[in-house]
Amino acid sequence: MNPGDIKNTLDGLVEPLASIEHERWSHWQRYMHSKCIPQGSDGALLIPGDLVKRWEEQIATPYFELSEVAKESDRQQVRKYLPLIVGALSQT
Repeated sequence: MNPGDIKNTLDGLVEPLASIEHERWSHWQRYMHSKCIPQGSDGALLIPGDLVKRWEEQIATPYFELSEVAKESDRQQVRKYLPLIVGALSQT
């Protein structure tokens, strides 16, 4: 496969991968919102302090230092992208 074909294949994956990313983000937001405490009629949400602490620790932790449970969660998200990538590369 020449560089032009690779670029075209990858360019063709942007929209389908963006769709998967939006699904991933939406799933996370639904989860996060479900853990928050409503703060009145304006729709504001309060994130409980224990969750903020946990998520801040995860944010500050490099992938290779995460627990196996946290790594597996990230791997599960990546696996959602792989069939699309395999399909695109198989067509070339």
